[in-house]
Amino acid sequence: MGNVFGRILRVSTYGESHGVAVGCIIDGLPAGLVVDLQDIQAELDRRRPGQNKLTTQRKEADRVEILSGVFRGAATGTPLALEVRNGDQRSGDYTEMERLYRPSHADRAYDLKYGFRDHRGGGRSSVRESIGRVAAGALAKRLLREACGTRILAWVESVETIGSQIEPSQVTLEAVEASLVRCPDPVASAAMEEAILRARGDGDSVGGVVRLRIEHPPVGIGEPVFDRLEAELAKAMLSIPATKGFEIGSGFAGTRLRGSVHNDPLRAGASGVIQTKNDSGGVQGGISVGEPIDARIAFKPTATITAAQETVDQDGHDAVLSARGRHDPCVVARAVPIVEAMAALVLADAYLLQRSRAQMFAPPPPDSRENP
Repeated sequence: MGNVFGRILRVSTYGESHGVAVGCIIDGLPAGLVVDLQDIQAELDRRRPGQNKLTTQRKEADRVEILSGVFRGAATGTPLALEVRNGDQRSGDYTEMERLYRPSHADRAYDLKYGFRDHRGGGRSSVRESIGRVAAGALAKRLLREACGTRILAWVESVETIGSQIEPSQVTLEAVEASLVRCPDPVASAAMEEAILRARGDGDSVGGVVRLRIEHPPVGIGEPVFDRLEAELAKAMLSIPATKGFEIGSGFAGTRLRGSVHNDPLRAGASGVIQTKNDSGGVQGGISVGEPIDARIAFKPTATITAAQETVDQDGHDAVLSARGRHDPCVVARAVPIVEAMAALVLADAYLLQRSRAQMFAPPPPDSRENP
C-alpha cells in the first residue's frame, strides 16, 4: 500500500536503506521511447551520497541496471525494471537505535503503524528509497522533452535564514551544478555552505527551501476538482522525505495582496494570448495554461543528529540518544534531483492521460472505416 505512484504512468519503488537493493518498476511508458542508461545514471549521480563535504559520507556508486522492458535501446511498453544494488551499509552504527526512537524521525511512527520496523538506516523511510523515483523521473523527463520541449529545473533557494534573490528565468543547470549546495547564486551559496558545515560541527542540522521551475509544460493538463495539477504536484512533493511545505506561484505571500494586484492580466498578442505576469504559477483552475510552473518546497532539518536529544525506548522509558551513522546535515542539495523527478512523473502522467482522452474521441484513420 502506498508504494505506487501515477495513473497512466505508474511507478512502484522497492527496497530499504540497508537491504540488498533498491529500485523501481515502471508501467505505462510509451513503447519506442529511447531509454538511455547514461541519462538515468547522470540523474542518479546527482542524488547519490558522498558527493562532497556537505552530504552524508556513505559511499555508494549507485550504478543502475535495467532488468526488463527495454529492447534495442527503447522501451517495449511492458513493465520496465531498474535496480541499484546497495554496497556501503554500516548497520552496526544503528544498534542503539534498535530500541531508542530518533526524535522527529519515522522510527516511532513505523512502530505505531506496523508494530515492527527496520531500524537500520531507517529502512523504507530512508531517502535511499528515492533512487527509484529519480531513475523513473529521468525517463519521464525525456518523454516530456521530446513531446513538448519541457524543461524542468530545481535549485536551492534558501538554507536556514540565508536566501538567494536570483531571477528564476536566469537560472541554468550549469550554475546549479557548479555549487556544492546547488544554489546558483555564488554569494548565497558560499554562506549556505558555511551554515551547513557549522551545523555539522555542532552535531546538528539545518533545513531549507527548494525552488522548482518548469518551462514549456504541456498545456491543458490537470483535472478539475480533486486531481488539480497543483494538488498532484503537492502530493508528489510532500511524499519526499523531510518535506514540510509546498506552495505554487505567489503561495502564502499572495494572501497579502488584493485581487487587483494578484490577478494575472491577459492581452492579445501577435501569436496569441499573452499573460503579462505569473502569480498563479502556471496553473489556473487546476489546469496548466502554458506559463512556467513555479513552486517552492520546504525541507525540515535532518532528524538524525549526533547532538544528545531526549527520547524514549520501545518500552516507553526515558532515554538520551546521540545518534551515530552517516547522515546529511542538510538534505536540500540532494533533494534537488528528487524534486525534479517527482515533477516530471506528475507532468508525464497527466500528459499521457490528456493524450489518451484526445485519442479516444479522434476520428478513426480513413483505412479503418467500413466501406459504404
